[in-house]
Amino acid sequence: MANKRSGLVCSMCGTPDSSSNPVVKVLEGLNLCADCIKFIDDARDAQLKKASKKGEAQKDEVLSVPKPKEIKEYLDQYIIGQDEAKKYLSVAVYNHYKRITQSKDSDDVDIEKSNIILVGPTGTGKTLLAKTIAKLLDVPFAIVDATVLTEAGYVGEDIESLLTRLLQACDYDVERAEKGVVFIDEIDKIARKSDNPSITRDVSGEGVQQGLLKLLEGSTVLVPPNGGRKHPEQKMIAVDTKNILFICGGAFDGIERKIASRLNTHVVGYGHDEASRKRQRDNLMRYVMPQDLKSFGLIPEIIGRLPILTSLDPLDREALRRILTEPKNAIVRQYKKLFLLDGVELEFADDALDLIVDKAIEYKLGARGLRSIVETIMVDAMFEVPSEPVKKFTVDAAYVQDKLEKAHFEKTKIIEPVS
Repeated sequence: MANKRSGLVCSMCGTPDSSSNPVVKVLEGLNLCADCIKFIDDARDAQLKKASKKGEAQKDEVLSVPKPKEIKEYLDQYIIGQDEAKKYLSVAVYNHYKRITQSKDSDDVDIEKSNIILVGPTGTGKTLLAKTIAKLLDVPFAIVDATVLTEAGYVGEDIESLLTRLLQACDYDVERAEKGVVFIDEIDKIARKSDNPSITRDVSGEGVQQGLLKLLEGSTVLVPPNGGRKHPEQKMIAVDTKNILFICGGAFDGIERKIASRLNTHVVGYGHDEASRKRQRDNLMRYVMPQDLKSFGLIPEIIGRLPILTSLDPLDREALRRILTEPKNAIVRQYKKLFLLDGVELEFADDALDLIVDKAIEYKLGARGLRSIVETIMVDAMFEVPSEPVKKFTVDAAYVQDKLEKAHFEKTKIIEPVS
């Protein structure tokens, strides 16, 4: 039996001092035995080891961002065509995460972030590209709209509110948000309205562009967590935008005229028929340059902070036809799924799909036009079929033509005047 050596008793377990388990006086009124000290040391080591593993896991999570080819292959499953834009986006996102995880070497090379701007007609897939990348990457990603932004003090959203969405996407984890990606949609809507001076301020145009400069360049911004003006008493959150990648997208409707003027594409002479001139006009967007953005209304300072510029091609007939049926989120697949939930097999005839594509090209609405046309065609069927005992429903060209005429999408009959 262990001999008692003093009157000290362990404050944790109540064990008296003995030669086998000595009790040490740590502080005034705090005595600990050898067993309890070992227990505390083991618990501390376990906590440190757990924290170290958690840090390594978070580092591995960042480093496990897919390679550029893997990102593009994933985008190919949802977006038809636009290979050039996919390549630019894949490289930009991959380089962004290589940049923020680089070790501090002795060469002191500081890699600058490469913000990117996407230019393309409406319905070509700019927003869909951003949403699909957000689905692929398990990182903070926010899609924000530039059309609601105004200068500070005016009705609308403050520029800093862009980062509120990013904070919400990662549950207000500032450290993760500072390594995120922000997609600013409709960037062309904040173009300078006119070069002429005016007595009225351009609070939703050039003023917003100037406010965006500090975010794109990289600075510490005070962000309202609940949307600034509605809660003026709230405590601001400081966010450093140095490592946030900004991707901007816009239709820039009418920029083709700026490009044509710069390229002087008016063709004079032999060997240029109407078809070749039309091809040149349709492909003008691929020749977009920073000076065209300046002519459109973006200020030089913001163009300089968006160094990577790429364009999206207008969707031709073949691309629109593939969009209807091939992607995982194809429009035809969505409607087939909707009917299948009611136990009805839905089929689209090839001539019906061809007619839908022809109408989308005629209306010049891009991929969004496909959805509106198909919705117009299918609304009667979706209203009636669930109540009828049918197992299969087929849509052909005659059905498509009939529904478009009834919906006044087009007028095929000439009304003769009454004599």
